[in-house]
Amino acid sequence: MAHAARVLVWRWWKPRHHGVRVVALDAQGRLLLLRHSYGSPKWMPPGGGMRRGEDPLDAGVRELQEETGCALADARLLAVCEEALHGSANIVSVVRGRAEGPLRIDRREIVEAGFFPLDALPEPMPAGFPERLRAWAAAD
Repeated sequence: MAHAARVLVWRWWKPRHHGVRVVALDAQGRLLLLRHSYGSPKWMPPGGGMRRGEDPLDAGVRELQEETGCALADARLLAVCEEALHGSANIVSVVRGRAEGPLRIDRREIVEAGFFPLDALPEPMPAGFPERLRAWAAAD
């Protein structure tokens, strides 16, 4: 099915998609962000879709490892948010933890990744994301 047709079906059917975002900080308190080879060229935290029945913490650990090669220590659930995705509800669990191990990206799905000080986040990012990421990084 062509992309345009999938988007129309998506908008009509409006399935709920469950995903996870990972707020991963290194030992210096820097935030791990990446850019995908597809979709938007904006910097984002690691994350992706959750499998049916998957726990958000397990999904966060899995997504961080798949996208960056890093392990996620001290993972905890910070928030569950609803975001619009092609006119459909996207339920996003926000997981925070400490990134451990060397950063390794495949250069196919992830084209660039790095750790950034919270007061010097890269551009471009989605509107409002720097503030949200700083708040999530500082949450107890």
